[in-house]
Amino acid sequence: MKNPGKTLFVCSNCGNEFSTWSGKCLACGEWNTLKEMSAEISKLETVGEKIIAKNLSDFKISSNIRIKTGYSEIDQVFGGGIVVGSVILLGGEPGIGKSTLLLQIIAGISDTLYISGEESPEQIKMRAERIGAGSKNILVSETADISGLEQAIIELSPKIVVVDSIQTVFDSRITGSAGSQTQVKESGLVLQQLAKKHKVPIVIVGHVTKEGIVAGPKMLEHLVDIVIYMEGDRNYEARILRAVKNRFGNTDEIAVLKMGEKGLKEVKNPGAIFLSEAKNTPGSAITVLMEGSRSLMVEIQALTTPTTFGYPRRTTSGFDLNRLNILIGVITKRAGLNLGNQDIYLTVVGGISTHEPAADLAAALAIASSYKNKPLPDGVIYFGEVGLTGEIRRVAGADRRKKEAEKLGYKVASNYREIKEAIEKNTF
Repeated sequence: MKNPGKTLFVCSNCGNEFSTWSGKCLACGEWNTLKEMSAEISKLETVGEKIIAKNLSDFKISSNIRIKTGYSEIDQVFGGGIVVGSVILLGGEPGIGKSTLLLQIIAGISDTLYISGEESPEQIKMRAERIGAGSKNILVSETADISGLEQAIIELSPKIVVVDSIQTVFDSRITGSAGSQTQVKESGLVLQQLAKKHKVPIVIVGHVTKEGIVAGPKMLEHLVDIVIYMEGDRNYEARILRAVKNRFGNTDEIAVLKMGEKGLKEVKNPGAIFLSEAKNTPGSAITVLMEGSRSLMVEIQALTTPTTFGYPRRTTSGFDLNRLNILIGVITKRAGLNLGNQDIYLTVVGGISTHEPAADLAAALAIASSYKNKPLPDGVIYFGEVGLTGEIRRVAGADRRKKEAEKLGYKVASNYREIKEAIEKNTF
């Protein structure tokens, strides 16, 4: 028996609940994130179902516990394929290609159920025809109410269910409109229970906030088994599929995809895309980034110009601004370059973002190269962490980075002392 009468305030950032409202969340420290939601108080009147426990060794893992997507790069992100009974949350900016990716995946899996709360079946078919994906095995429902989803799973026996998106569907048994804190949280819990009960994987599409995280209660990410983000700039072709949570595999793996007229295609050699237009000019440096077991060769560009204001500007794209300020301080102090009166712009070409310390050396050399208006040696890559005392530290995965560079015809600048001396003597 359930009785109404209790109001909770849920933080949209961390998911913690409070009995009273406050401007600041006491758990995560964010401001103006507490949203009011009604709660029902349950009274236990009967004894619950008896808990039955079995020895873990008595359970057997089936050989077909994973469903292959038909794309080896994407399967690698999932940990070898989509696990039966798993709940997957796919997030990304609007228009980045989430629905296109899912349509390509489920087109190769027989008996799939697509719950669309945003698009009509006609719109989905138009996209399927545009990208050349088969649609005979896809069952589409435009019913946003998921209260009858369990009956549909029993009758249709789909191999996979897609819910697009969690912010547009709702459960009529739960109070609140679609997209509200209550609906997103409770609907996610319902979908999780259905996936485990009927051994069917459910993929949930989620919108992201301006901070780049999935909108709604943080608890939604805790409910699911896998959280995947699709990253990239819509002005570029490259897309990166990255797992930030994976109960069935490694969270360090990524898939590099290329967006085209016919949808997304796997990129076996990412360096060919990111370095296709790289030129040996002042302010350009090549580095190798490690994303899980993948190595990505990218170009870092820098531009320094005398400032016309009293305070020099520092602007980055794909590189941490705080890290850039540290590098500028190190270059000024240790290499003797006066950057205090220079506007500095730094970008990672291709819409890629990196927080890896290994990119420090390439970024620092690109800044020095632009400042001195001299190009770096052609066909050389640079990677290493720059310390506050000016030393260049070794980074993990050096052998794999070197192997990737040599595969594309580059050599590694391994004598870091000579690099430092070249900067100091202006003899790149």
